[in-house]
Amino acid sequence: MFRRRTTTEPAPAETVTEPAPSDRVGGKGRPTPKRREAEQARKTRVSAPRDRKEAMRQQRDKSRAERSKMQQAMATGDDRYLPARDKGPVRRFVRDFVDSRRTPAEYLLPYFLVIFIFMTLPIPSVRVIATYLWLVAIIVVPLDLIFLSRRLKKQLREEFPNESHRGAVSYGVMRSTQIRRLRLPKPQVRPGGKPMNKD
Repeated sequence: MFRRRTTTEPAPAETVTEPAPSDRVGGKGRPTPKRREAEQARKTRVSAPRDRKEAMRQQRDKSRAERSKMQQAMATGDDRYLPARDKGPVRRFVRDFVDSRRTPAEYLLPYFLVIFIFMTLPIPSVRVIATYLWLVAIIVVPLDLIFLSRRLKKQLREEFPNESHRGAVSYGVMRSTQIRRLRLPKPQVRPGGKPMNKD
């Protein structure tokens, strides 16, 4: 009477989903973010010190490299590697301001050496000259430093009205008392304001 169906309905075809574009490799030789993170972690593990001796060696190498950069910056005036005492546009301006002029204070050390030699000579007239030279030094040098500090304050207010000038004037005064060749960082301008790298 009623026959059982012998045919079965076909099973639904399996759908193949392609990976989302974000899961694919972004191009040949371009790692996925996960792979990039793994590579960074691997490099970190490789560079990490294996023991205390290795850590000390790496610290010494790092300190040596920093000192080398600082020494080079002292010669070139590179602000990136200068000590905090010498870093910044204000300190750079103060150094150039002082180095662009000659002051009696920078000759103070050799001047005192000459006075000392004169004072040791057994000649009364020479000792009298040394005494007068001493008086000239203790009068002229402080007056020159006072005028220098006033001019420097004025220039700083004009050039850097919105920045702190704390310690800048004393920094310039101390630099002006040093022999020019011994100043650090080394002068980048000649007396008169001309840059050192130009004739």
